[in-house]
Amino acid sequence: MSRYLTKSLLLLGFAVVICCIAYPLAVLGTGQLLFPFQANGSILKGPDGKAVGSQLIAQPFTKDEYFWPRPSAAGSGYDASASSSSSLAPSNYALRNRVAQMLGPIVTYRSGAKAGQLVAPDIEGWFQKDIYQGSPHIVAQWASLHPAIAQGWVTSDPSHAAFVDVWAKAHSAVVAQFIKDNPGTPKPQAADLAGVFFTLFSSEHPGTFPSAVIETDSAGKTVTSIKPVGTGSDVQSLFFDMWRQDHPDADIANVPGDYVTTSASGLDPDITLQNAEYQIGRVAGKWAHDLNRTPADMKGEIERLLQKHATAPLGGLAGEKVVNVLVMNLELRNRFGEPQ
Repeated sequence: MSRYLTKSLLLLGFAVVICCIAYPLAVLGTGQLLFPFQANGSILKGPDGKAVGSQLIAQPFTKDEYFWPRPSAAGSGYDASASSSSSLAPSNYALRNRVAQMLGPIVTYRSGAKAGQLVAPDIEGWFQKDIYQGSPHIVAQWASLHPAIAQGWVTSDPSHAAFVDVWAKAHSAVVAQFIKDNPGTPKPQAADLAGVFFTLFSSEHPGTFPSAVIETDSAGKTVTSIKPVGTGSDVQSLFFDMWRQDHPDADIANVPGDYVTTSASGLDPDITLQNAEYQIGRVAGKWAHDLNRTPADMKGEIERLLQKHATAPLGGLAGEKVVNVLVMNLELRNRFGEPQ
């Protein structure tokens, strides 16, 4: 009996040494010796030598001088600890709304007298007329057609909820009628009042939407407040879908799919070359402004960088070309300096 026990213990010890010590050390040593960059997380460094991120994980870029990654549904965005997709079906209105909001400020006309020009100014002009499919009060119709989106606007920013709370105090009779019509909500919160708020706002301020406005007060301090406006990114984003329905014959340019859709992980570090080409006008235009160079010259230089860094699976034998966003933006930073 003791002989079998001894052999079992020896076998266990041998397995522990091989599987838990020798093998991990061999893999670690091989990785550090032959693939040190990949084995240490594919970390990229900036001009100052400090780590700026992993080549394998996307991160947000918002400055116009940089290429932007795909949208992310991972946590609050690009959160590696909460990797996930949005899981929204093509028929889900939330997906349609999110894509439409991204398209509004960036989509252009494909043909006609305005070919290549942004649609956004026409969305603003249409919005200010305050007529949708023959009926007045666009904002009220928007809130009625999309109550969840209207409530989402209220809850998306504390300043929005505070603005509705102030409005509620100034319209106590409207709130009282809401409570009467909704006995199950005796103490309505700001989000509960979104529908009646936008309906009355649309009547009192036709052709405008409550948006953040940055101003300078008498003391020279910058102050942000919510005011009725008829232009800006809120109007372009929130009402693009309604504008499109009112203008079904408008010939607008296609937008690369990965520009407006999330990846399965929410962390995809690459964008298609087509996506990068779509963004190059904005990127080159902003760098040209910063460096006092011509947009055409800057576009040509950045185009060459894109072609240099574009890769495809299996050495180009499969799939379409992609560009790593962090690699490309570091290249821009190293070549042109810090964005203004």
